Amino acid sequence: MITCVVRYTVDPTQIEAFERFASAWIELVNRHGGTHHGYFLPGEGASDEALALFSFPSLADYEVYRERFGVDPEFVAADRIRDESGCVLRHERTFMRPHLE
Repeated sequence: MITCVVRYTVDPTQIEAFERFASAWIELVNRHGGTHHGYFLPGEGASDEALALFSFPSLADYEVYRERFGVDPEFVAADRIRDESGCVLRHERTFMRPHLE
């Protein structure tokens, strides 16, 4: 299993748009072979940081999912929320493997 951790710098004035963006991606990840563990939005502390965590059975499975980016109309529509609202200022992806007991 591989878990993708995405750190976002978000526009605090566009949290509602970010929530729409997040909801779209939760559905897409879950429908295309992954398990989405949720988005974690600003609460107390920094008002411009958010996280997303989702897992795929393998890096190869994640790559199959990634092939849809920019091609699949639903993926394009989800990214359009981000692009048109400016809710995401920056993001970075890290892949981790869980250690579960």
